[in-house]
Amino acid sequence: MRARRGTVARCAEMLWLAAALLLLVVQGADAVKREDFKTCEQAAFCNRHREFAKNVTAGKAGAAYAVVEGSVRMEQHRLTATVQNEDAVPLALEVTFMASGVMRVRVQEEKPLVARFDDTQKYVLRDEGAALEYADEAALHYTTERTSGGLAHVVSYGGNTTFTMRMAERPWSVTMAVDGRTAVQLNTRGLFKFEHLRTRPEGDVPAGEWDEQFRTWTDTKPRGPEAFGLDIGFAGCEHVYGIPEHSSPLSLRTTRGGKGAYDQPYRLYNLDVFEYEIDNPMALYGSVPLMLAHSADATAGVLWLNAAETWVDVERADGGALGGLFGRREPAVDTHWISEAGVMDVFVLPGPDVARVYKQYAELVEPTPLPREFALGYHQCRWNYLDDADVRTVSAGLHEHGIPHDVMWLDIEHTDGKRYYTWDAAKFPDPAALQQSLARTGHQLVTVVDPHVKRDSGYAVWREADENGLFVGARGGDGSFQGWCWPGDSNWVDCFNPNATAWLSKLYGLDRYNGSTPHLFIWNDMNEPSVFNGPEITMDKDALHHGGWEHRHVHNLNGMLYHKATADGLRARETPNLRPFVLSRSYFAGSQRYGAVWTGDNTADWEHLRASVPMVLSNNVAGIHFVGADVGGFFGNPDPDLLTRWYQLGAWYPFFRAHAHIDTRRREPWLLGEPYVSLIRAAVRQRYRLLPHLYTLFRESSLTGMPLVRPLWVEFPHLPALFAEDRTFMVGSSILVVPVTDTAATQTVTLPLPADELWYDMNTHESFAGPIQRSFELGLADTLAFARAGSIICTRERPRRSSALMRRDPFTLHVYLSRAADATGSLYVDDGESYAYEQGAFIERDLAFANGTLTSRASSRSVTAPEQAAFAQAMAAVRVERIVVVGAHDLTRASVSEGGSVRQVDVSCSGATCVVRDPAVLIGSDWDIALK
Repeated sequence: MRARRGTVARCAEMLWLAAALLLLVVQGADAVKREDFKTCEQAAFCNRHREFAKNVTAGKAGAAYAVVEGSVRMEQHRLTATVQNEDAVPLALEVTFMASGVMRVRVQEEKPLVARFDDTQKYVLRDEGAALEYADEAALHYTTERTSGGLAHVVSYGGNTTFTMRMAERPWSVTMAVDGRTAVQLNTRGLFKFEHLRTRPEGDVPAGEWDEQFRTWTDTKPRGPEAFGLDIGFAGCEHVYGIPEHSSPLSLRTTRGGKGAYDQPYRLYNLDVFEYEIDNPMALYGSVPLMLAHSADATAGVLWLNAAETWVDVERADGGALGGLFGRREPAVDTHWISEAGVMDVFVLPGPDVARVYKQYAELVEPTPLPREFALGYHQCRWNYLDDADVRTVSAGLHEHGIPHDVMWLDIEHTDGKRYYTWDAAKFPDPAALQQSLARTGHQLVTVVDPHVKRDSGYAVWREADENGLFVGARGGDGSFQGWCWPGDSNWVDCFNPNATAWLSKLYGLDRYNGSTPHLFIWNDMNEPSVFNGPEITMDKDALHHGGWEHRHVHNLNGMLYHKATADGLRARETPNLRPFVLSRSYFAGSQRYGAVWTGDNTADWEHLRASVPMVLSNNVAGIHFVGADVGGFFGNPDPDLLTRWYQLGAWYPFFRAHAHIDTRRREPWLLGEPYVSLIRAAVRQRYRLLPHLYTLFRESSLTGMPLVRPLWVEFPHLPALFAEDRTFMVGSSILVVPVTDTAATQTVTLPLPADELWYDMNTHESFAGPIQRSFELGLADTLAFARAGSIICTRERPRRSSALMRRDPFTLHVYLSRAADATGSLYVDDGESYAYEQGAFIERDLAFANGTLTSRASSRSVTAPEQAAFAQAMAAVRVERIVVVGAHDLTRASVSEGGSVRQVDVSCSGATCVVRDPAVLIGSDWDIALK
């Protein structure tokens, strides 16, 4: 009977899967089906607030919100007031001030009919908000001013930088100034509108407020309208960035129509949108409600802390263009933020420079932590490698052709009938042995675990979750929410139930996940969540989560919390804990704490190759640093030139993975033949050469919050011509990458870089003075990457099969001299897997070249501790085997001073490049090398 039931179930599953795949193929033929996804006009709350904004601009709106006279109180680090309009429903306003200069503004009803969802802060902020450092009361200076509209309340604070908050009472608005310069303005256009909670009136109700239709689905909206909107202006700026994920330019377009503009707002609502369109504000897989504004004078940002569906309009305005009561003193970018539910919770990050903004953001949500070192290597993936033998064959093929890799991946077909945490026994009879075999050459294995759980009483995972009430509930509390996904009929674990996430984490225990070993890591796909038969291919908004919250209140958090539960499980499966590696498709502000993300189901064409650059940059701008795009494109079959160029670009993504759809042709690099396999090998090997530099950049990011890959304006903040540049990018502060993203044989590079900056071609060492304006004749083997003069970049030059086999390899230091013949850099090394670095088990060196001498000194962050001594001993034999000095001439000898001894070594020069061969200095020691 069991075998017969299994056969029947498998046949049904195969029929269902065939139908689903056919649907995907048919849809894929026309790319994304836009009619499956809402426009603002089809989202009732967005349409209401956008129409309200039009009326305000036209002077047709009612009375504006005002602060109730006598309601303002200033206590400790907090200013409170009551705000009201003709609705006569008082709103509680709270403005808090932080030691970093950040200002927080919160609004909700003073006495809400029922509670609003307010736990987004719990899931996003550092230590659930408990670690926020507020400004000292003595440092806050509160005064009032009499204006024509009533009182204005002014709070000044800060040290070397003065931050000033000015709140006008009538109409209500808040302005943040930095050193007397207006930076960010709230409600100066009068677009604030807050839909208070209410009981449903008798009789007819306005369309879309108490129920809403979209195609064949009905959203019951049992709480009625509860949306709110607010205008946020960035004074003096012409460019804003961030709010990923969208396939749009780095500098966000205006959204009110016109030449070169969108006619829809940017949407933040995590959705499964495969073969997404390019240059479009449609929602995609992730939502990070962080926006940065930049001018030649300053940088500022805003974090809109809300997990419900959100739309953002962007407009550019000149002084006085809006007229009316809410005038404008200077040019600005005006934005209008609209969220469906929750509490209005806005953090203003005043900067005033880009480094301060990222420091302020990192203090709120934590920066990207150090990842497992292997995760920076190359990942080989497709849907799907067929079986154990196929995985071994592909890994062996990469070895045979000299292409290093760190991770092999398995998609959904590795499971027993899409039951996650299981294996198809016919295809993978001994998965532990497979993992151990891969590990012998330093490789790891990743399997996919999606959030949908196949409804099957014989499946222990489903049965445990069902018996313990761990699934998301259906509307009205009538059982569990059900939908379709890869296994067919499925339920979804409720990640807002702490019992459910604790249970999820335990499933990754080595004693629970059968066939797993410490060399198995995880990929969370489909966690927006994707529901094939749901509205917009996601979960019904009126599905119920733990605590009685509707899915509409928490949607954008769902993927991050599933990601977190997985990371927690991998971290806890071993003692002492090791760093996890988890890739997630869906993400939110804070997801950087739990692992990598990628840009989703892209297409194998040149347009998507080009679009990957601003998409990766936008994520980095918004604090999601460990990100990449599917190399080669997920859908379709790239021609050899496109695939080669994608590897050459992908080698610079923070996360470097090739991936492909099940219906695509196999595209392992050696299948392309020559010259392509050699060119791809060169690209991947370049990645591995630079792993020490990339790992050091992750260290910097983990401390400062600075992006790994950066728009040029981050490094050159005073050059307006670079503010919209998104074809090229910086890797850290030292490397400029100019990717080749078309088939043209000639690449023209025009970059108005500072005239005092010098750049070196990393392949030829030819030097270029800024601004760079030159045409390069490029064959398929040619790439453009420039080292910034004044930088020291550390590499490992010995080709290995994986990063693990490089652990004791010596280093090469590349010294790129400035016009002043100096340079600086750093090197960071730890064990790449544990948390021992938190107790000091690392080597971190400050490298400097000046007056003809290269020096290495311990970083000021180095500590004296037993853990540090033990690690230093383990790395005691690791040395520097070569120093390449670019921009030097006629050097013949080097005098090496280390540990009280002095020795002479030879130097050879060719042109402006000199090489010190095997100075044999140790990476953990202080030393000086004087060049003569």
